[in-house]
Amino acid sequence: MGNQKPVNAPEVITFGCRLNTYESEVMRGHAIAAGMDNAIIINTCAVTNEAERQARQAIRKARRDNPNAKIVVTGCAAQTNPDQFKEMDEVDQILGNLEKLEASSFGLENEERVQVNDIMAAEETASHLIEGFEGRARAFLQIQNGCDHRCTFCIIPYGRGNSRSVPLGAIVDQAKSLTKNGYKEFVLTGVDITAYGEDLPGTPTLGQMCRRLLAAVPEIERLRLSSLDPVEVDDDLWRLIEGEPRLMPHLHISLQAGDDMVLKRMKRRHLRADVYDFVEKARRLRPDAVFGADIIAGFPTETDEMAENSERLAVECDITYMHVFPYSERPGTPAAKMPQVPGNIRKERAARLRQIGDDNLRRFLQSQVGNTLSVLVENETTGRTEHYAPVTLDFTAEPGTIIQVHITRTDDKKLYASLGA
Repeated sequence: MGNQKPVNAPEVITFGCRLNTYESEVMRGHAIAAGMDNAIIINTCAVTNEAERQARQAIRKARRDNPNAKIVVTGCAAQTNPDQFKEMDEVDQILGNLEKLEASSFGLENEERVQVNDIMAAEETASHLIEGFEGRARAFLQIQNGCDHRCTFCIIPYGRGNSRSVPLGAIVDQAKSLTKNGYKEFVLTGVDITAYGEDLPGTPTLGQMCRRLLAAVPEIERLRLSSLDPVEVDDDLWRLIEGEPRLMPHLHISLQAGDDMVLKRMKRRHLRADVYDFVEKARRLRPDAVFGADIIAGFPTETDEMAENSERLAVECDITYMHVFPYSERPGTPAAKMPQVPGNIRKERAARLRQIGDDNLRRFLQSQVGNTLSVLVENETTGRTEHYAPVTLDFTAEPGTIIQVHITRTDDKKLYASLGA
C-alpha cells in the first residue's frame, strides 16, 4: 500500500505523535517531488527533554552513517528551540512546523539554513493529499492542529500554534484516496481533537464530523480516535460510541494526573471525578470499551498522597494502556518555575504507575484467550485487535487486511492466535 519508494529516496525519521507520522508522509512526497534523493529528514518532538535528546542522537548517527547526505531537521523541537540544532555542524537545514509542509521548502533552490516563522500566525491547516504511509497498515487522518489551551507543563502550543480544524470535505477526500489504496483502518489525529470544528463555519463537533465521515466513506472499516479530553465529548460522539461498530472500543484519555490539586496546577480542563464519569458512561454505552491514558509522574508540588490518587484512579478505572512519562521541565512553561519533585522520586512514581498498567494489561489479555477476534494485520505475522491488543499470528497473512483469528494464549504482553473460523 502507499507510495512506491524510489531508489535512494529521501529517508524520513519520525519522533513523537501520530500527527508527526502524517506530516512525515507529506514531507516525503515533497522531497521526492523536489528530487532530494540523498536526504535525511528528521521530524522531531518537543514533549520531553528525552525526546529532544533522542533527536540530537539520531542526527549525529545519521551524519556518521551518511557523510554526504543533506540532513534536514524539522518538527516541534525545531520550531520551539531552533538554536539547539543551529549549533550542530551535522545539520544542513532547519524547517519550522509551517515550513515543513510547504513544497517550496524542499529542493536545491531553497538553501536558506534556518526557516522557522511565527507558528502563532497560522490561521488554517493546509490540506495535503497523501497516498499512503510507508511500512504501515493503518492510515492517519489529520483533522486538526494546534491547541488553544495552555497547560502549565506543555510547550506544544508553541510548536503547533493555536487550534485549527481541517474542513470535512478535505478529510473525506483524503480518506477516499487512502481507501482506494487499500487502507481499511483510520486513526483521527490532531493536537486537541475534541476542539474540532470550533473555528469552522457552523461549528461542527468531533462527533458530527465522525458521523459524516463514516457516512461519506463506507469503505472505512475501522475508525480510531487519538487522545480525548474527558469533559469535551459531545452528544454525537457518545451516540457513535454506543451504536457505531466501525468506531473501535479503545478510547485514549488525555488524563495527565488523577489528583484534583495537581490537575488544577496543570490547568487541565477536567477533575478526577470527570474521569470516573467518562469511564463509567463509556462502559455503560459500550460494555467492552477499554481505555488508554497519558499520565505524568512527579509533576511539580506532587506529594506522595497526590501520587497515590493517580495510582488509585488507574486501578479503579482499569486503564489498560498506560502511557507514563516522568515529568520533564520545558523551559518557558509555568510548571518549570514551580517547586520541583526530585528526579529519583519521579522515576519511582513512574515505575509504580507502569506496574499498574502492566497488571491491568495482563488481566485484559488473559480475558481475551479463547475468543475469536477481528485483527488488522500489520505485517505478515502481527496485528491488532479492535481493542488495540497486539497479536502474534501462527500463520502469515496479507498486511492491511482484517481477518478473524482464534486467540490461543497470552504471554501477558501480547496475544497469540491461529486462523479463526
